[in-house]
Amino acid sequence: MTGRPLDVLVVDDEQPAVDELVYLLAQDPRIGAIRTCTSAAEALQRLQEGDLDAVFLDIQMPALNGLELAGVLNRFRQPPAVVFVTAHDEHAVAAFDLRAVDYVLKPVRAERITETVTRIAGDGTGTAPAPPEDLQVAVELGGVTRFVRRSEITHVEAQGDYARLHTSSGSHLVRIALTQLEEEWAAARFVRIHRSLLVSLGHVTELRSDAGRCSVVVEGGTELGVSRRHTRQLKDLLARGAP
Repeated sequence: MTGRPLDVLVVDDEQPAVDELVYLLAQDPRIGAIRTCTSAAEALQRLQEGDLDAVFLDIQMPALNGLELAGVLNRFRQPPAVVFVTAHDEHAVAAFDLRAVDYVLKPVRAERITETVTRIAGDGTGTAPAPPEDLQVAVELGGVTRFVRRSEITHVEAQGDYARLHTSSGSHLVRIALTQLEEEWAAARFVRIHRSLLVSLGHVTELRSDAGRCSVVVEGGTELGVSRRHTRQLKDLLARGAP
């Protein structure tokens, strides 16, 4: 972005939701004009004028829904940034497939909107932050010490006082607590999905939901169950920065 205020459009078929989001956006000095629509059809007409930086979209709307509208916007020569704002977390992967900038769950918090605006505006430096250094993890195999790159690890499984590091080609047991790895490897996008599992977001290839239960598939085809406690956070993280 150029540093000028961002002109945005809020689209939701429920007026109280529109009013709340407009209020939160107006508190951010980086936001300029805020326009509103209560239907996707009305929004599409407004967006065709082409002078908006971002659109904040509800998903569940009558007739044309938010996902369908985003699909239309993807065909624009210069589409605005799309942010989904919804009470439903099951559409996160579809939103990412549509190149959404962010996926915000209702009820919306002020600090969450601040984070979203930062993602839209950029940091002004023109460069992406450097990725964390790729560690070499020492593992013992048949009396021989070998090294596994952290970037090759798809997930980590707790086994008592040990942790089993899984790669697409095998696994290795190391003496370290899962809680310690969770803390030390958070910057490398390893997140907890179950009390006994960490997963590398960079290796997630699918997110599955079935009868209210969630799981992820990592490179190599392994499917891992996600506990209800961690489902919402995982979907939010994948939508904001999925590989």
